[in-house]
Amino acid sequence: MGQYRLLKLGEQLRKEISSLIMKREIKDPRVSEFLNINRVEVSKDLAHAKVYVSSFMDDASVKRGVEGLQSAAGFIQSSIAGKLRIYKFPKFTFIADFSMKEGYDMVQRLNELEKESAAIEAGRNSGEQSGAASGERDAEATKES
Repeated sequence: MGQYRLLKLGEQLRKEISSLIMKREIKDPRVSEFLNINRVEVSKDLAHAKVYVSSFMDDASVKRGVEGLQSAAGFIQSSIAGKLRIYKFPKFTFIADFSMKEGYDMVQRLNELEKESAAIEAGRNSGEQSGAASGERDAEATKES
């Protein structure tokens, strides 16, 4: 199957799994509607598909949600297989994906560093200005003497 068709199938699977989660059709209590399906990577032979799951919940909740999805994988596969007409339906493997959270944390750290840098720069500028003012006072004192 061509790469474009695999990407298209992965996107369709992502939408269908997300729909099942949002409609609460998966009855496992570990599966929260706050779980997000980031992407689905389908193998070339359509035998396997890696489903990347993330959320802004704590890591333990995401891991529990992934375990719930993995235990409901058979139900999810059969529900979606009835809607899609493909020769061979892939077996799902659900993987916790913390990249969104890590990216958010990285942006927060960068913002903190930017604030610290601005504070240090402001301290340097005020130090240079006070140093220049004291230099002018010293020059005036020597003129008066």
